[in-house]
Amino acid sequence: MNRTPKRLSLPKLALFGGAVAATAAVFLFGPGLGRVRAALQDSPKAVLDEAWQIVNREYVDGNFNHVDWQATRQSLLSKNYTSKKDAYQALRKALEQLGDPYTRFMDPAQYRSLTDQTSGELSGVGIRLEVNEKTKVLTVVEPIENSPALKAGLKPGDRILSINGKSTKGMTVEDASNLIRGDVGTQVNLKIRRPGTTDFTLALTRARIELPTVRYSLNQEGTRRIGYIRLNEFSSHAAEQMRKAIKSLTEQKVDGFVLDLRGNPGGLLQASVEISRMWMDQGAIVRTVDRKGKSEEITNNQTAMTKLPLVVLVDGNSASSSEILTGALKDNGRATIVGSQTFGKALVQSVHNLSDGSGLAVTIAHYYTPKGIDISHKGISPDIKIDLTEQDRKRLASNPKLLATPQDPQYAGAISELERIILAQPQRPNLEKQAINLEK
Repeated sequence: MNRTPKRLSLPKLALFGGAVAATAAVFLFGPGLGRVRAALQDSPKAVLDEAWQIVNREYVDGNFNHVDWQATRQSLLSKNYTSKKDAYQALRKALEQLGDPYTRFMDPAQYRSLTDQTSGELSGVGIRLEVNEKTKVLTVVEPIENSPALKAGLKPGDRILSINGKSTKGMTVEDASNLIRGDVGTQVNLKIRRPGTTDFTLALTRARIELPTVRYSLNQEGTRRIGYIRLNEFSSHAAEQMRKAIKSLTEQKVDGFVLDLRGNPGGLLQASVEISRMWMDQGAIVRTVDRKGKSEEITNNQTAMTKLPLVVLVDGNSASSSEILTGALKDNGRATIVGSQTFGKALVQSVHNLSDGSGLAVTIAHYYTPKGIDISHKGISPDIKIDLTEQDRKRLASNPKLLATPQDPQYAGAISELERIILAQPQRPNLEKQAINLEK
């Protein structure tokens, strides 16, 4: 059975939780296909043929799940389509034959959503929203740093009554976000209700917003100063945000780190490699194998920023790039893994932009941990297994402020393990000063 990782109290899940290597679309045509291509240019069939060519060239299984892929092309191109929607549906059905949920077609809107997520950016005003459980009103959770919303003075708890004159009553967060987003430089009007003031309207100019995928804090746990870092996804900005977090917490003289990958469905392969290198100087990170059996090993490169003790938190929704990072830290003995069994996705995709603005994700390789372990459908077993009860999950989901506190059983287990590691270490003054390699 195919599974899709679920996320708890975190940003919306990407179309697939996978390690993504973003590429440009390149099409290969055999002898005599030039005339066919010309005939297809003004037809929905053009996109079908582009997609077929990419799968034919790159898909990890050269046997195509025992499907006659040449016959599939003939079937796709022999039909008449009254609309792009019909052609898209036919392509989706063809891809389903491969039995791989990660090789999939995205219409233009879905493709834009994916690229926004993996880029770690979007065009909007920079606010996190929720529908308040008690009031059922669309409410500001927080404005994002350096965003138009923050500069305009929006505050957590502000209620949004209307967007460009349209009432938000009964509106979902997703519907509201779609209305607020738009082209950079355009304007959106938000009617705001704030306790102690009369209702007012803010005219905000949309901008390109870098989404925070890394959140960190200095947590005082007993006598220990703990650097807590939560990574929500491996976007194109994740590595630079992680570097900033490690640098800031190191300068605050923490005793150790907790890296929280719970609920993280993956993202860009390169981001997982860069972040792995921030924690380790030596050893392999991951080995990939393509359909021709070609193996490539990615290794560390002496650029670790810290050697302080590290505990990694994972759960059943930690997938793909999260598992690459977790596997690398575990197999190299760099971190103790605490939590639940991870998701078990050992595949890498490339993402292609098709000519009409739609997109195609294609599985191009399997990957293995540094010790050669295939985690597909199995996941990574934590060193210290702590499963949340259903009651725990509901409590943390209903009150996210309890995450990374003693009320969070997995975090509490991570702190206990960090304390054990710290106590077991010989006392070496100025260890971190000698170990870090920070960019000035």
